[in-house]
Amino acid sequence: MIHPMNINHFHKDAMMYPQYLPVYSHRLLPLLTVGIVLMSFTTFGCQTIYYDAMEKIGYHKRDLMVSDVEKARDAQQEAKEQFKSALDRFTKTLNIEGGELQDKYDVLNAEYEQSEAKAQAVRDRIASVEDVSEALFEEWEAELNEYSSAALRRNSQKQLTQTRTQYAQLIKAMKRAEKKMDPVLAKFKDQVLFLKHNLNAQAIASLKSELVSVEGNIASLIKEMEASIKEADSFIASMEKEKT
Repeated sequence: MIHPMNINHFHKDAMMYPQYLPVYSHRLLPLLTVGIVLMSFTTFGCQTIYYDAMEKIGYHKRDLMVSDVEKARDAQQEAKEQFKSALDRFTKTLNIEGGELQDKYDVLNAEYEQSEAKAQAVRDRIASVEDVSEALFEEWEAELNEYSSAALRRNSQKQLTQTRTQYAQLIKAMKRAEKKMDPVLAKFKDQVLFLKHNLNAQAIASLKSELVSVEGNIASLIKEMEASIKEADSFIASMEKEKT
């Protein structure tokens, strides 16, 4: 059974990860149909229509924002593990004496492609967080003028300011981690390309000398990703606390 919050953004998930669609059972067809309809809205840029439709079935922008932050956090965790795995595979493969050089290239290229895929998932999730947060804050700001109670308006304004401050810290951490992925991917790609066109022992020796700088890049990336994941956990906890 799919968790309700996973249905919220089914249309986005379907666009990013269509290979998972066959696993859903026929009993979920009505839910999938709703997701496909909503997907058509965002495909044509109608974010407002999408958010209005989700609100009508009980999912408000705040809920969607928390859901997207959770998914971005999880995507970063998966990317972190993939980059660590890729470095380990690169190191072991380059240090193995003998063996077919083409096999080594195939292994390293597969690790690079998996790392790029995980990195793209992170980029997509962060973009989704930015979209829904912008919509939430615009709506929240506009609705402040609808209060007849000055006290309630001040309280809501205070909550909005606090949430914006927390969000600013969160998105800054996410963006910082996102940028750290590019140098690592660039070095992985360089190594794969070099090996592709130089399938010989001398090429392996040259790539080994580059591993030290790759290790440094990945260490920095992991540090930023862990900080971003921690910031996401804190943000999610604070948003859930405000609901109680």
